[in-house]
Amino acid sequence: MLRKTCRGLFALLLLVLEWTRPGLPSPLRPICDLRVLNHFIQEARDAEVAMKSCREGCGLTEPVSVPQTTVNFDDWEKKNAMEQAQEVQTGLWLLQQALSLLRTSMTNSELNSHIDNSIRNVHSITAVLRSLNFQEYTPPASTGGLEGTWRVSTAAELLQVHLNFLRGKVRLLLLDAQACQQDVS
Repeated sequence: MLRKTCRGLFALLLLVLEWTRPGLPSPLRPICDLRVLNHFIQEARDAEVAMKSCREGCGLTEPVSVPQTTVNFDDWEKKNAMEQAQEVQTGLWLLQQALSLLRTSMTNSELNSHIDNSIRNVHSITAVLRSLNFQEYTPPASTGGLEGTWRVSTAAELLQVHLNFLRGKVRLLLLDAQACQQDVS
């Protein structure tokens, strides 16, 4: 766990040093640097791989709602930035709820650190979205009426959805975020 924390801090330090390096005409804000998202994606991939090797004590106690990960690019492009952000924020909230349930139901201590990292990463991405001036997200009272969701019943399915959501909709939102566009002068 300490090793992973050190790796994360080291990655953040590298981002700050790269951002402050003299001679860059118009650096991206560190928050927009996709290397941070790539780090979260790699950790999600590591959790998924670890889960596949788990034989006992690593299941969900009940099916959970998760976001759809497929992207219809025509529909995505028709949405404005706030609608896209709302969809991503809803998905992150669903993932946080599902990962928290998985964490409480899991008895395999080796996988706990992977799940804890995943939960922290979802919180970090949510903070990134807030810092990019997207409207504050208000979670619904229940997941029953949410559009664009489906249910998974295994931890492996949940972690696969988590990975695909980061690689898909979260990446698309950050790539197109107005605050992340470099000035071309």
